Amino acid sequence: MDRLGEMLVFVRAVEDGSFSAAGRSLSLSPSAVSKMIARLENRLGVALFNRSLRSLTMTPEGEAFYPAARQAIGAVEEAEAAAFGGVALRDVLRVRSMPTFAIHELAPLVPAFRRQHPGLRLEFILGNEAGNLLEGGVDVAIYIGELPDSSLIARRITVMRWIICAAPAYLAERGLPSTPAELAEHECLNFNKRMPWSTWTFRDSEHSVHRIRASGSVTANQGQMLMALALAGVGIARLAEFQIAGDLAAGRLVRLFPEHESGMEESIYAVHQSKRHVSQRVRVFLDFLEARFSRPAA
Repeated sequence: MDRLGEMLVFVRAVEDGSFSAAGRSLSLSPSAVSKMIARLENRLGVALFNRSLRSLTMTPEGEAFYPAARQAIGAVEEAEAAAFGGVALRDVLRVRSMPTFAIHELAPLVPAFRRQHPGLRLEFILGNEAGNLLEGGVDVAIYIGELPDSSLIARRITVMRWIICAAPAYLAERGLPSTPAELAEHECLNFNKRMPWSTWTFRDSEHSVHRIRASGSVTANQGQMLMALALAGVGIARLAEFQIAGDLAAGRLVRLFPEHESGMEESIYAVHQSKRHVSQRVRVFLDFLEARFSRPAA
């Protein structure tokens, strides 16, 4: 009797929110998932899910069984890693990240990670939406700034610096602001107001921190769009240094307030579930990120 397989299907159904989604991630049909869950429930003698046409929710017994099942799966993964030195990793690692960080920082690292763990499949979920960072079966979430949920475990992997910049064409037309206070007279490209990065932070000569809500007629929910708008000469933007380093070096964007940037640095964390046993797939990914980002930048 494949007890581990039943627990794995149960955990995936909880984290993915439905039997059909769990089936897709495990390459099983929804009926096969349903049968394995039913077999598990019959063996345990309890119902683990409240089933309806619109939703799938856990019963109290299911909520009690879920953390124990995750712990059991993690223990098996650790045992396999100890026996095979990690080469036996066969699973899906789900990573949530802001699109800009994923495109500019994570994507270039994927070939090296895949060479180390060729049996581990990667699934990236990109977005800036607020909410539960690890919903939908996400294993690791990359997050910038202050964490919204203190129950999660976070490993600081690197830092990023915000850069205020504009295209030469915009500055030629509208003039070069000499201080952050003059931004009120300019067209500022910003994240939507509900986004956590819509407030711009500066540090003055006396090391006091100042925050402003930069405003303009164009906003977006993606840093890539703000960068494209800045390059097109639409306005002044506040963008991540890793995102625009090449454009700054090539002169396509101009750095406006380098003397004020010491107050615009934020930590970047890799976030995972708060539990005693971290799965091997999560551990190897966290260790890989820490090793890569600890190296001096080229």
